[in-house]
Amino acid sequence: MDFRQLRFARAMEFTICEINNRSDLLPDITLGYQIYDSCSDVQMAIKVALQCENGLDPVFNDTSSCFKSAAATVPAVVGDSTSSASISMARMFGPFGIPQVSHSATCACLTDKNQFPTFFRTVPSDQHQAAALARMVKYFGWTWIGAVRSDTDYGNYGMTAFLKAAQEEGICVEYCEAYVRTQPRSKLESLADVIRRSSSRVIVAFLHAPDMKCITEELARKPVPPIQWIASQSWIIHPDFLKINMCAGALGFGFPRSVIPSLREFLLHLSPEKALKSPLLTEFWESSFSCSLKGSSKGVRQCDGSEDIRALQNPYTDTSQLRTTNLVYKATYAIAHAIHGIICNETQCDKTITFAPWQIQHQLKRVNFTTKNGYRVNFDSSGDPEAVYELINLQFKKDGALDFVTVGYYDTTKPRGQEFKVTSAVSWFGGQNEVPVSVCSESCPPGTRKAVQKGRPVCCYDCIPCAEGEISNKTDLLDCLRCPPEFWPNSMQDSCLPKPVEFLSWDDTLAIILTVFSITGAFMSVCVTAVFYKHRTSPIVRANNSELSFLLLFSLTLCFLCSLTFIGRPSEWSCTLRHTTFGITFVLCISCVLGKTVVVLMAFRTTLPGSNVMKWFGPPQQRLIVLSFTLIQVIICVVWLKLSPPFPFRNLKHYKEKIILECGLGSAVGFWAVLSYIGLLALLCFILAFLARKLPDNFNEAKYITFSMLIFCAVWITFISAYVSSPGKFTVAVEIFAILASSFGLSICIFAPKCFIIVFRPEHNTKKHLTCKVPP
Repeated sequence: MDFRQLRFARAMEFTICEINNRSDLLPDITLGYQIYDSCSDVQMAIKVALQCENGLDPVFNDTSSCFKSAAATVPAVVGDSTSSASISMARMFGPFGIPQVSHSATCACLTDKNQFPTFFRTVPSDQHQAAALARMVKYFGWTWIGAVRSDTDYGNYGMTAFLKAAQEEGICVEYCEAYVRTQPRSKLESLADVIRRSSSRVIVAFLHAPDMKCITEELARKPVPPIQWIASQSWIIHPDFLKINMCAGALGFGFPRSVIPSLREFLLHLSPEKALKSPLLTEFWESSFSCSLKGSSKGVRQCDGSEDIRALQNPYTDTSQLRTTNLVYKATYAIAHAIHGIICNETQCDKTITFAPWQIQHQLKRVNFTTKNGYRVNFDSSGDPEAVYELINLQFKKDGALDFVTVGYYDTTKPRGQEFKVTSAVSWFGGQNEVPVSVCSESCPPGTRKAVQKGRPVCCYDCIPCAEGEISNKTDLLDCLRCPPEFWPNSMQDSCLPKPVEFLSWDDTLAIILTVFSITGAFMSVCVTAVFYKHRTSPIVRANNSELSFLLLFSLTLCFLCSLTFIGRPSEWSCTLRHTTFGITFVLCISCVLGKTVVVLMAFRTTLPGSNVMKWFGPPQQRLIVLSFTLIQVIICVVWLKLSPPFPFRNLKHYKEKIILECGLGSAVGFWAVLSYIGLLALLCFILAFLARKLPDNFNEAKYITFSMLIFCAVWITFISAYVSSPGKFTVAVEIFAILASSFGLSICIFAPKCFIIVFRPEHNTKKHLTCKVPP
């Protein structure tokens, strides 16, 4: 005998007695009742339903004065306890309109009013319990679980709802096994082996209490790894599991604990004489005290009246956890209120009114009241109540015994997102205080992403480092995040840092070296100018066109100094200045060299008989040549600056991990036009100098110009390829180097020999020596 189920039946008796003694509910009306035992069996439940419909003799009737209706049918039913039995009964009652209010059938399928139009219940649907279980599993971080269910409507429908909710929460199920205690033992052994071999340490058990008991007994036969049980309400509140240490630490949702005043006294107010009036109570008495009330059993002692029911310790007398019992209490009151709504008005009740069961069904949809112990009772359009659960944890007490401890709740009446809450410390399996871990793969740390393993659930994955330029700043990200263009990941790839900005700054070692060379070159040009000025009347200075020489030295000084504009953070003015200054000063320089070369050639042509060419290349014409060539470059630069001038910009493409701050060309055509014009003049100067290379050595500087132009052309031809391929700040450095190298080449090749003669060989600085009239 299931003493707990007997308590449910007697709770209905107690509720009816309480209703019959009330003056505000069905006054002067006495309710009767019949109690049938379905034995939790579908076939028996169908038989009971037929008995209720046909008015056959009841198993137990304690009210002999009940009014017998003409139809002789039961107008309303409380029960059954199991979902499978309730489904069968609901299919039988539906066509007859007999309302059925269950206190424990939780299958979500019973919500369907098309199939079960007369079914109501005071217990929440498993749809809510499944969502609550999935929320709890997610809350504690378990993503890799096992699942076991009873192979019944309760287990199958409940587990289906849970698996759907778990999938939405990102929870993976390693296995899902079904079992019912009537199956062969081989099935139970196979299930136990699956649990032992599994890697998941958390098991969601959507099981009837007897099925769960069988599984724990089988697991106890051999060593089993620590298991964190997640229980459905059917067994987490069952007192039998307080004796099974394997279930210590189990978590599950149960109905709220309640207090029903006077129920305990009613249950204990039972004597042998009263027990004899009912076969159910007779069986309970004889089973509890191991004696016979009727004295017909052989080998069993006769009950002598000394039995003390208050001394019993079993689920029947245990009223400390009135959870499902309170749902019976509510279901019985709901039917009473529905009948009251039919035969009573605000002042009195008419006990002569006859009514049909469908009228009670209609009234049940409208009931809305509060029971004497303070619980609200109403039904939604599906015949279901609001879902309120307590989160129950099986914990050891100080005396070493297990106990039901409420550690949280799940309440669908609360705002969305606040339904579930843990309010107390949870005791886990093995008595540990830390939340157990049950994952298929360890969490992927920041800097990595999850890559699902082929052919396995999504919870089983590998941790792959983020690709270059990407980060993950949280654990278990599916995809890495690309840093914004101006940012780059740190070494851990868990955050984006601003990219360092690179340019040729003044404090850079390379910039310092180039600055020193630039200032040295300018200083050298100034020194040469001073030497030439001091000896400006000497033959070697006057013979080499002193005016163009001074202009050339001035332009060389500007060439050396213009390289300084390429150093430092690029700005609009510096980008504009560096390219135009460079282009104009170099053309000025080459124009002076070109003018000197032309003068040398024309000077020797005047020695030919009848030649008066030199009159076209006097000082005014030389100035005009220099001015004309320079003016052309100025025009090119002005057009460039007008149409598309150089500008500072942040180069994000050349380097992935840093920003190059450089000057954009604006118009590439303008830039290359400036360089091409310089190259054209240099080439022309080289050709003319090459043609004059065989003139008398003592006067002729054409070979030095030739050599200087050769260096100049070689430097700038090399510069083009180096400029295109050099990265970042080295592009600027290459350009500065080309400017300095070509400037030094011109300065040294053209002026070094003259300065050597002026300073160290003054005896050669004579007109006779220059005209080759002095023997070598």
